[in-house]
Amino acid sequence: MPAPRARSYDCPVRDVLDRIGDAWSVLVLMELGRADCRFNALSRVVPGISARMLTVTLRNLSRDGLVTQRAAGGAYGLTPLGHSLLGRIEALAAWAQAAQPEVRRARGSWDAAHSPETEVLTEAISI
Repeated sequence: MPAPRARSYDCPVRDVLDRIGDAWSVLVLMELGRADCRFNALSRVVPGISARMLTVTLRNLSRDGLVTQRAAGGAYGLTPLGHSLLGRIEALAAWAQAAQPEVRRARGSWDAAHSPETEVLTEAISI
């Protein structure tokens, strides 16, 4: 019988990356790092997020101790733990901005080498 699969919280790296690796958490954390924000204002500054996804994201970030709501119906803000993560996220964001042109070039090269036409040609040559 196979061993049971480890839960994500059994591995601290996976546990945290599961949270900040989703589609919206990093963007919400970065916005809240600029200033506390009410729900509607936050929904306007995070492009493409639905009200439902913002609600789920804020709930999950709050559950993990990264975000808090200052008062009932009030602005959301980062906790000390959230602020401790923010610097690392900002470093990753800076790297992403600097590396994006190189990543795009690499994707273009890979896509050109692995396009359907190239794959057919490669198969024809190897036959």
